[in-house]
Parts: sequence; structure tokens; C-alpha cells
Amino acid sequence: MNLNIMKKLKIRDAEAKLPIIQGGMGIGISLSGLASAVANEGGIGVISAAGVGMFEGKIKDTTQNNINGLRLEIQKAKKMTNGLLGVNIMVALTNFSDLVKVAIEEKIDFIFAGAGLPLNLPKFIDEKSTTKLVPIISSGRAAKIITKKWIQNYNYLPDAFVLEGPLAGGHLGFKKNGIELEENRLENLLPEVLEVLKPFEEQYNRKIPVIVGGGIYDGADIHYFLNHGASGVQMATRFVTTVECDASDLFKQTYINADEEDIVFIDSPVGLPGRAIRNEYLNKVEAGLKHPFSCPFDCIITCKKEKAPYCISLALYNAKKGKMNNGFAFAGSNAFKAKEIITVNELVKSIKLEYQLACE
Repeated sequence: MNLNIMKKLKIRDAEAKLPIIQGGMGIGISLSGLASAVANEGGIGVISAAGVGMFEGKIKDTTQNNINGLRLEIQKAKKMTNGLLGVNIMVALTNFSDLVKVAIEEKIDFIFAGAGLPLNLPKFIDEKSTTKLVPIISSGRAAKIITKKWIQNYNYLPDAFVLEGPLAGGHLGFKKNGIELEENRLENLLPEVLEVLKPFEEQYNRKIPVIVGGGIYDGADIHYFLNHGASGVQMATRFVTTVECDASDLFKQTYINADEEDIVFIDSPVGLPGRAIRNEYLNKVEAGLKHPFSCPFDCIITCKKEKAPYCISLALYNAKKGKMNNGFAFAGSNAFKAKEIITVNELVKSIKLEYQLACE
């Protein structure tokens, strides 16, 4: 049986043997450990820049901690792999510019930028830069706006797009009342984005790959989307329950213990809906109990910290460490399907087998 039949993912001059991008997961869920393991299997491993400085703790300057933390994680990952690496940087982060500059200085292969439109991202690179720029979007309209702005202001065509649908974990790029609309299903959004990008591809005689994410869980999902115009997929949730994932074992166990009805929507303090695994902490929040805090991070521009019942960065940091009584786990819609903790190598073999079976 040929388990290497998936087509490669080509983004400009970079080629991944496996058309899988491991989604960036903050805070501290996807760092150098997971990213390098995925890269070693031929995919694109991604470090999340969200809250990366929370693990430094040496300097009482959050901005500097984030700069140091991201630089360190990129350097650590590069020592563990010769494969392709990316950084996920949220546009909504207060130190977005600093983190982008660090990633480019460290010659990261890709910057994936979402949670807002990265309209000025190309201004940070020059002709010597090797980093590819990949916006994360949730609609054809966003793809069109970004592409037109980048061409108009920087004469730069996006190197690829990640189209993230409403089944993703964490913060979602949809209003709460739009998450379950038929028109927002990933299989309906993909043709729309491909159609929007077609004129730009023809004008500049260059492919703009579209990578789909959100609810992609197995090889059959990958088979479907690769056969409907996607160049690759982004998977995050399924990589959580791997040995190499940078989260604590207690965090991973919440996925394994979860039932389908435990996957719920939350109203995040940053002003976006999110998908997470229900636990006692979230039950208390829903019941109106507040977790008093003074904002130590000032990390997200849109955070309504004056009214927020809890600090989301602190809650996610606690969860990463396994302190689930003081935090919670973001997760995709299929997180309840996880049954065991396996290595990334075992997971990739399983996905390849699932893909092969879907081809038959």
C-alpha cells in the first residue's frame, strides 16, 4: 500500500512533502517541540506567538519577554529540524509588529497572520527576506481586500491563504449567529475564495494556494478538500493529543475525556466567540462568577479587560500547565474523537492510511 500518495504543498519556492500545516495554538500549546516534530514528518510545523513570553519570566517587561520567547522558540525548533517552520501571529496582539520583525530576522519560513486583517504585513520584508506571508481569513471578501491592498500598497501578492472555517478551535472569525449558517460551512467558503483569487492568479501568472482549516480531522477530510481545489489543510486539534505537543498531559487528557456535548461556544473577553471544552471553570464563568484580576499583560488590542470576568491569557496559561481548575482548553469541534496520546510520527502514518482508504 502506497502511503505517500498525497500531493505536496508548494508555496512559492518552499515545498512541503505533506500538504498539512499544523495550526498554531496558544498559549504555549504549539511551541518548538510540536512544530519541529511536524516539520520532521514533512508537514509545516507552526509555533504560536500568542503568550510566548509568559514562559520567560526573567524580565518584567511583557513585550520584551514575548520578543525573547519567540526568538528562543524559533531557534530551538531550528535545532531540532531541517523541515519547514512557521509562526502564527495574531494581528490583534498589541506587539504584533515586534513579533513579525523577530520572525523575519530569524528567517522563519512562514508567517501566518489572522485574528484581524494583516493589511500592512508586507511592509516588514525587503528583497532579501525569505519569509513567506500567509494571511488567515474566513471569507472571500477578506481574501479580496487583503490581496488588493497588498498589491496596491506594496506590489506584493499573498504567498498563500489559510481559510479557516467555523469548526475550528479557539477564537473564530465569525459572529456567534453566523457560526452554524450553511453559507459559512468550509466546503461552501472554499469555492468562493478560489473564485475571488482566480483573476489575481491569471493577471500575475502565479498560483495562490488556499489551505483550509477548521474541522479537518482525518485523511478522508483531507482527501475531500484536496479534490475540491484546496492545496493543503491546516490541522490543530488532532495534534494536541501527541507526545510532542507542548501542553501538559493534564491538558491533553481533557481532550481524551471530552464527550461531544462538552465542546461548547464561549464569549471571549477579546470580543470574539470561541470554541472550548466545558469544565468547572467555564461553568463558573457562565454562572456569573468572576475571577478578579489586574491586567498584567495588555496583550490583545480588542480585550475588554475592564468588563472581563477573567483574564483569558492567564486562563489559557494555567490550562497549558495543567491547572484546569483555573483555566480551560480551546478545542476544535472534533476534539471529542481523541482516544489516546500517540507520537506525531504515529499520527501522520494514521492520517496517510485514512487518506489511502478514502481514495479507494
